[in-house]
Amino acid sequence: MNFRSAVHAELPFLRRYSRTLMGNQALGDALVRETLEALIEAPDEFHAGLPVRQELYRWFSRIWRSSALRPIEMPGGVVAALPMECRQALLLTSVEGFSPSEAATILGLAEEEVVAQVRAARAAVNSMLTASILIIEDEPIIALHLKSIMTSLGHDVGAIVRTRSEAVQEARSAQPDLILADISLADGSSGIDAVTDILADHSAPVIYITAFPERLLTGERHEPTYLITKPFEPETVAATVWQALLVHRERAAQADSAA
Repeated sequence: MNFRSAVHAELPFLRRYSRTLMGNQALGDALVRETLEALIEAPDEFHAGLPVRQELYRWFSRIWRSSALRPIEMPGGVVAALPMECRQALLLTSVEGFSPSEAATILGLAEEEVVAQVRAARAAVNSMLTASILIIEDEPIIALHLKSIMTSLGHDVGAIVRTRSEAVQEARSAQPDLILADISLADGSSGIDAVTDILADHSAPVIYITAFPERLLTGERHEPTYLITKPFEPETVAATVWQALLVHRERAAQADSAA
């Protein structure tokens, strides 16, 4: 992949980061444009020794520090409640997937500073990310394991359902904040179809937890943002739930601020 293609492939993720950081789609996209314009003007300053994605975010951080654009403080925004340093460190590591060392390079900080900022940010937002959960899972042991993980994180599991029809009925009555869904359900129905029905009139992040990820990763339909393969580690589930709730609530806050 050439340099131009590599940068282009990362732009959706950089826009996501910028929009969440700025609390506004238009401001976030404007900051990304400033970054690209700076790259075009000085391509020789691009650090070839770093991965393209990491260097692109480093340039973004550099442009952000010199830009006149400033974030909108969104009522109800989880990330917006954080100091900017903690906000950047949290998003880079917990949403964009950079290691603390990589985030430190992007931000021009010591790794120890990034680790401390992430720890402080997580402590500050954990209480704001509690949610009501709907579990769609037909294997009782797995369902109870997921419920145990969720309750240990402070979430409320409203119901565990085993079929498509049960899932749709429960979602319509309970309006869950988050859905954990298997693909193959008890009566031969599909968790994919259940989620499609639910999302037709209800907005909530969905995490598929399945032993058959190939049924979702076909390239033939819109593929899920969050996918965990069975058998799973509790830490993986916890981290994915945290990320899904954070991103969804930030997007909702942005939408409210734009309305």
